[in-house]
Amino acid sequence: MAISAVILSGGRATRMHGADKGLLLLQKKPLIQHVIDRLAPQVDEIIINANREITRYQTLGYAVLQDELEDFLGPLAGMSLGLQYAKNDYLLSTPCDSPLLPPDLAQRLMTALHEHQADIAVASSDNNVHPVFCLCHKRVLPSLIAYLAQGGRRVSAWQKSQNYIEVDFSDLSETFINLNTAEDLATLELKLSL
Repeated sequence: MAISAVILSGGRATRMHGADKGLLLLQKKPLIQHVIDRLAPQVDEIIINANREITRYQTLGYAVLQDELEDFLGPLAGMSLGLQYAKNDYLLSTPCDSPLLPPDLAQRLMTALHEHQADIAVASSDNNVHPVFCLCHKRVLPSLIAYLAQGGRRVSAWQKSQNYIEVDFSDLSETFINLNTAEDLATLELKLSL
C-alpha cells in the first residue's frame, strides 16, 4: 500500500523561544532532516507543513504546504492539508521534532489499521498515546474539516471520534522523544555524542 507522509513543522515553537524547531541543528543536521532520513525508506511521498522559513524548507526538495487557516491552529491543520494534497490514500503524520522516530512506524501502523479495519492508527508506548504519530485513511478528511470548522483543535479528541486503533510501540518508546525546549535538544545532543 502506498503511503504519503506529512511532517508537521508549522507551530509557533513557543517553548523554543520562537525558533523554528524543524531547522534547529542536532549533530550538525536540521531536526527535520533527521525525520526525513527516517521516513524516506518507509513512505512513497513526503510533504512538509510549515508556516515560517518556507524558502529554507523548500531547499529540502519536498512540497511545502502552509496552513490555509490562520492563527496556527495546530497539528490538525497540517494533517488536514496532508490529507487534501497527498497522492496516496494513506497519510502518515509525524512531528518535525522527533528525530529518532521508529524505522518501522509506517509498517506497524498499516498492519494494525488493516487487522482492525480502522481508519486511524495511532502510536502509543508505555501507556502514553502519541496522537501526531498516526496513519490515516483519506476517508477521514471530511470529518476533520468539519471538526476544525467547529473550532475543534484537540488531535486525540478528533481521532477518538473516528474508527480508531492504538498501536503499542513500548519496545521502542525512546524513539518518540520530542524536543520541546533548548534543554531537550542539548540533552539529546549529549546522549548521541557518547
